[in-house]
Amino acid sequence: MPAPLRRPAFRSFAAGRLVSLLGSSMAPVALAFAVLDASGDPSQLGIVLTARMVPMLCFVLIGGAVADRIPRRTVLVASHAGAAVAQGAVAVLLITHHYGLVVISVLSAVNGVLDAFTSPALRGMVPELVEKEQLRRANSLLSSIRNGTKIVGPALAGVLVAAMGSGPTIAVDAISYLLAALLLSRVRVAAPMVRRTAPTNGWQEFRRIRWVWVVTLSFAVMNFAQTGVWQVLGPPLTGERLWGFTLSARGIGLLVMSAVMYRLVLRHLLRTGQLLGVLGALPLVALGLGAAPAWVLVAAFAAGVGFSISGISWDTSLQEHVDRGVLSRLASIDDLLSFVAIPAGTLAAGPLADRFGARPVTLVAAVVYAVAAWSSLLVRDVRDLPHGAARVPPRRRGWSFGRSR
Repeated sequence: MPAPLRRPAFRSFAAGRLVSLLGSSMAPVALAFAVLDASGDPSQLGIVLTARMVPMLCFVLIGGAVADRIPRRTVLVASHAGAAVAQGAVAVLLITHHYGLVVISVLSAVNGVLDAFTSPALRGMVPELVEKEQLRRANSLLSSIRNGTKIVGPALAGVLVAAMGSGPTIAVDAISYLLAALLLSRVRVAAPMVRRTAPTNGWQEFRRIRWVWVVTLSFAVMNFAQTGVWQVLGPPLTGERLWGFTLSARGIGLLVMSAVMYRLVLRHLLRTGQLLGVLGALPLVALGLGAAPAWVLVAAFAAGVGFSISGISWDTSLQEHVDRGVLSRLASIDDLLSFVAIPAGTLAAGPLADRFGARPVTLVAAVVYAVAAWSSLLVRDVRDLPHGAARVPPRRRGWSFGRSR
């Protein structure tokens, strides 16, 4: 049995994540079919999805502050139980054929608020369940669970929607949230969470730790450049059949690298994550150059590898070096900047492609993504952050462009 799973608390946590993520990966497929079947209007689906995103943006910083002040297990149990109720209400409306845009949007907004509390608490919870030496392995296991459900969930949702309909499929998601809440309620944290009395302001701590804000801002630019172009321009540049295979190839890359990261020991984990994170630009290069389908698939697989190592290295570095008393608040700031950057990039991709052409815009996005990923390595605090160190390196003044020590 992998070392983190030998701890009962982590086993319950991982099982809760597996159940919750499997249900959540099915819900978007079922919801899309439900809204389109009931209304016949794609714009209504956009309204429902936006109704979830906006409250999440508005409340994510509050969610981080709450998770730093009360037991994170309590936050997670409450948010998952609330999501079970909200999704259950959506399922009842669909099963009884009482679909209404306003009420579905309100329930979607409730889920968005709950997401804002869930994400920071999840990222802050892991250091309370395993020793520091096991954080990378724990994050690799959780990443494998997340990536595996992304592959299995949508396919399973398609089967369930065809067999039972959208309403019952969303009911399955509601049940998964309830089961996850029960599993998370079984998590017992042996050691009390270490808290600092100051600073109490998350932004103050975010600005104080230079490597944190440097990498967070680089991720924001990377999300802006990559996600919108990928989601908006990727399908028309590949075609429907190749697009499906491309997404699958990226998913396989994510899953494979999550497994590799469990065994891979690196002295400078964050440096490696930022260095290899540039692989995420390869599919944009392939699409921009009009590469053959085989090369697009190879590039997508490589991007999955880059995304996986980058994400695991980032989460592990935060958990190893940031005080637990402010960890959820810093994670919420990271979430906020990422969530803002993604829709901004999505909105910009279409108009830019209309003006300059889809392939040139895709190539420029690849360059911006790569520059953002590697620019963080100009900062010595990012390059030299050790894997598994006991504390954040002392703050230095100014920027360092010299050679790494």
